[in-house]
Amino acid sequence: MSQNSPYQQLQNQLEQVVEELEITPSVFQILKEPKHVVRISIPLQRDDGTVETYTGYRSLHSDLLGPGKGGIRFHPNVNEDEVMALSVWMTMKTAILKLPFGGAKGGIQVDPNDLSKRELQELSRQYIRMLEHVIGPQKDIPAPDVNTNGRIMGWMLDEFTRLRGRNVPGFITGKPPVIGGSEGRVEATGRGVVVTILRALEKMDMEKKGAKVAIQGFGNVGSVTAKRLNEEGLKVVAVADVNGMLYDEEGIDVLELCEYVEENGSIEGFQNQELKPSDGIFETDCDIFIPAALENVITSETAPKLKASIVAEAANGPTTGDGDHILKERDIFVIPDILCNSGGVMVSAFEWMQNDSHDHWEKDFVVQRLDKDLSEAFREVYKISQEKNIAMRKAAYQVAVNRLSDAMYERGWVEG
Repeated sequence: MSQNSPYQQLQNQLEQVVEELEITPSVFQILKEPKHVVRISIPLQRDDGTVETYTGYRSLHSDLLGPGKGGIRFHPNVNEDEVMALSVWMTMKTAILKLPFGGAKGGIQVDPNDLSKRELQELSRQYIRMLEHVIGPQKDIPAPDVNTNGRIMGWMLDEFTRLRGRNVPGFITGKPPVIGGSEGRVEATGRGVVVTILRALEKMDMEKKGAKVAIQGFGNVGSVTAKRLNEEGLKVVAVADVNGMLYDEEGIDVLELCEYVEENGSIEGFQNQELKPSDGIFETDCDIFIPAALENVITSETAPKLKASIVAEAANGPTTGDGDHILKERDIFVIPDILCNSGGVMVSAFEWMQNDSHDHWEKDFVVQRLDKDLSEAFREVYKISQEKNIAMRKAAYQVAVNRLSDAMYERGWVEG
């Protein structure tokens, strides 16, 4: 494993947190490796009769606090190191939020745009068939992630139901509501990003009305975040995707942009505006910068260019170690990914609870509880950061590792 791999960097981070908390090194020994990582080879008969093989993964990092929880992504760059790292982040998120879950993640190395609808459904079902022995509502609960959605979750639920011979809605979350999904799940991650931004503005005594926002990435999370911030009176002045950047000092018409992207799949061509280069987003004059796309975009090269007071990490792992160091030196307030984008797993937990009790919560109740529980988690992390004079990222990891350490002690895994 490369010393610069995401998973190796996470291991180093966890070891440092355990040392700083002055708890037994045994905690790090337990957290440093997943409970298991399954690698599968999935044969798929294509529509033309040929057979192609795709590589899939499922990493269960921890089930210390409950069954594993984590999404399934379909992307050409999915690999074992990435899936392992993402499963650790899920363990940290669920611990911070006090959810009855551990951390997991999975994926298939594929570009779903290259598949027909039939091929995509068959690949999704094959993935479940080959992993049926390690997943389930009390073992490891999948959910949507990059390039997967409620429709794919429905196919996977149907396959798992066939294998078990009975309906098991709590096996997977992110389903359409008609088959047991929760109201508010699709926009949950974006809503959570906004909740943490509003709490940060309060703590920093910054006025939200008219605060300028730049968003890198305009998929589900970026677009929902933009709409919600717009409703709260903030002003989205810049949006970037792979094709370029839109900029309007007076504020972009977010609702119209969201409708346009829904129909066209990109910001390109919106209102016939000429796009600026995508990397210009890092130099945008704004109060809040939101990376909502890829990993490792705030680096030693881009971090010095940022003009924002707040960075809200809507994506997983958007900041490199060097980039994070520069943000700290520049005194930029960072809402770390394991807190900022955890709204999705929180509403997934709500969905699992509803399935378990055969209940269905109204959307207003889901939204209110998301706001309450995530605000509480933010305040706990912020309190630690202030008491110890440490960055929010370090405080978030300390909250998570402390909770995991306490659970290990109570289970008899480690000595106090």
